Amino acid sequence: MPFQLHLCYITDRLGLAPAPLAPRLLAAVRAGVDLIQLREKDLEGRELAGLAGAAVEASRGSETRIVINDRLDVAMAVGAQGVHLGGQSAPLEAVRRQVTKDFLVGVSCHSLEDALRAEAGGADYILLGPVFDTPSKRRYGPPLGLDKLSEVSKRITIPVLALGGITVERVRTCLEAGATGIAAIRLFQDCPSLEDRIAELRAQFL
Repeated sequence: MPFQLHLCYITDRLGLAPAPLAPRLLAAVRAGVDLIQLREKDLEGRELAGLAGAAVEASRGSETRIVINDRLDVAMAVGAQGVHLGGQSAPLEAVRRQVTKDFLVGVSCHSLEDALRAEAGGADYILLGPVFDTPSKRRYGPPLGLDKLSEVSKRITIPVLALGGITVERVRTCLEAGATGIAAIRLFQDCPSLEDRIAELRAQFL
């Protein structure tokens, strides 16, 4: 990876309501989060493009990268740095063929097999989860746990971000298990100060 990939903020504007998402995106950029995954699946293309364009503009001149969930067309139209693919997204290999080498392609994975396929298909990083129990990920089955995180991290060479039930207190255990970093929604949204939260998280990497 050409940049540091430790902290990934996955957005959920409905979880922020009634507060708007745009100011939170700007705060995340100013606080120095590495990656923002704009994950607003219910938005139509034009509305998503408007939000994504604002996020890209806010990130100009910073180290923060913006990736768009699923919508390669939107990501390319607004000049985002990448796209993130889930289980219902376009095939990874097809996406990789359409983009430049420096365009980030991330993939959500729930097993070692998923991770190996993602790496072989040209993914730049994976989100692996759920590592811990979390209500939003229960449909994917029981949490994978730290042993599986460790196994995947040892078997692939691209960055592995731990996802699911991540708290400040669990970051270091994920890193000790081999994760490159962490990804989360509530960790970045349920806090009074993003600057303080990201500084608190950064301290876990020292």
